Amino acid sequence: MYKYNANDQQIVEERAKQFRGQVERRLQGSVLEDEFKPLRLQNGLYMQLHAYMLRVAVPYGLLSSEQLRRLGHIARTYDRGYAHFTTRQNVQYNWPELADVPKILDELAAVQMHAIQTSGNCIRNTTADHLAGVARDEIEDPRPYCELIRQWSTFHPEFVFLPRKFKIAMTGAPAHDRAAIRFHDIGVRIVDNDRGQRGFEVWVGGGLGRTPHIAKVCRGFVEYEHLLSYIEAILRVYNRRGRRDNKYKARIKILVNELGIDAFRALVDAEWEEIKDSTLKLERSAIEQIVAQFAPPTYETLVDENLAKLILGKDRELASFVRNNLRPHKAPGYIAVIVSLKPVGRPPGDVSDTQLDAIADIADTYSNGRVVVTHGQNLVLPEVRQKDLAALHKALGEWDLATPNIGQLTDSICCPGLDFCNLANARSIPVAMEIAERFDRVDFLEDLGEISLKISGCINACGHHHVGNIGILGIDKLGVEAYQLLLGGSPGNDASIGEIIGRAFGASEIVNAVQTVLDVYLAQRSSADERFVGTYRRIGKTPFKDALYGDN
Repeated sequence: MYKYNANDQQIVEERAKQFRGQVERRLQGSVLEDEFKPLRLQNGLYMQLHAYMLRVAVPYGLLSSEQLRRLGHIARTYDRGYAHFTTRQNVQYNWPELADVPKILDELAAVQMHAIQTSGNCIRNTTADHLAGVARDEIEDPRPYCELIRQWSTFHPEFVFLPRKFKIAMTGAPAHDRAAIRFHDIGVRIVDNDRGQRGFEVWVGGGLGRTPHIAKVCRGFVEYEHLLSYIEAILRVYNRRGRRDNKYKARIKILVNELGIDAFRALVDAEWEEIKDSTLKLERSAIEQIVAQFAPPTYETLVDENLAKLILGKDRELASFVRNNLRPHKAPGYIAVIVSLKPVGRPPGDVSDTQLDAIADIADTYSNGRVVVTHGQNLVLPEVRQKDLAALHKALGEWDLATPNIGQLTDSICCPGLDFCNLANARSIPVAMEIAERFDRVDFLEDLGEISLKISGCINACGHHHVGNIGILGIDKLGVEAYQLLLGGSPGNDASIGEIIGRAFGASEIVNAVQTVLDVYLAQRSSADERFVGTYRRIGKTPFKDALYGDN
């Protein structure tokens, strides 16, 4: 993984020192909150409903065991004993005291981490496929290019005060989009053109929130040396033309939609022509220096194990874990293991300080000391030897980390909602936990098959409800929490935005509504292999609406 050079280290240390002085002046009262707000946002510090929240950057989701232990130490020392992993592959602390935040930044800097540009109207953490570097279906690891974008975008003088926040995602797997590039401001996919040249397909204008949009292809092929210049051209057009008078219409998706992709593309091409051969042009040697830091470990010479033996064995919990939580690895005899952070009784994405320590130990023993944060608020152990699966499963089980539900209904995505967020209209965590408890039956979940549930407490869509096969949106209905139900969303190559089915449900009704939706699906699917989203697209929303509302 990428290691800071002297300049990187100096930057994060000096930023922590600068913020220490700003915090001291705020606590003394010489800096008022309105003056302090832009300073704290530049350092990832939000004011939530009850307390400050600090968002820590995890570039492209990659963490070392040393960093995990430091995150556990911070949770134990400066928070309430836990941390929260987000859909942006970051980690958040929900209860830090303001006076302690500079100490936390010092702790992070000591292990090459920071909170820079995790908030504010700037270029945020560039995310990637959580199986990057090990996936069998990728043509190239996208993380070195994510690192290039990180270095280019950090403190970029032109893009620190954009019309709104800006998010970029990358994937190296053309056939399977695990990075949701179609729902980002810029999505980048590594591709080969018809002449066998390697480059990038660039999408623009995706996003969720109040007005969800699926991104459109801005350029089908960008040569590798022009990646940064083309992205900069897009940002320059957006920075000049994006709306600043209305934050609800300030995202690039609005600009692309209003201009049309052809007109937007023409503006980008004109800007690109001015800068494509400037200092932004990448030299292959510079790329290779970064690529070298992402070189895979030296794999043992192994052969693939017969995993069917584990599935058919006497240990039923291990069998379910093998069926659901494993993903193919490019090296024979290895497997990528997804660690669910969604056990019954815990908010999705939450992990305790002791669990963080345990995961670090497990990563050292079984995964070359590395883990990856997923977009689904889980973790990946990317380098597990197949022959170690039984031992790994036992080790995870000792820390309540072996829940075998990846890709299933109870593997839900959930925002903090009204329990923490001052923007929320309704609670989302209790709904996710009640659904997990109601449907916590292995045989039922496996019969349902692959199905995604995503829950947001407000229209800002931090829980990605628009792209859940089943989406739940919390709303304020005359001062009472209520929930809209959306069906048919998907974030991948088959991208779609879910449809609102009908009137909102009360807090006591929404879980029963989900049950009704599942009953219709099970009755209507064409075979046990037809996924929920396939059934929905085939039969439409009417059977679901009729079952949910009847004659009402």
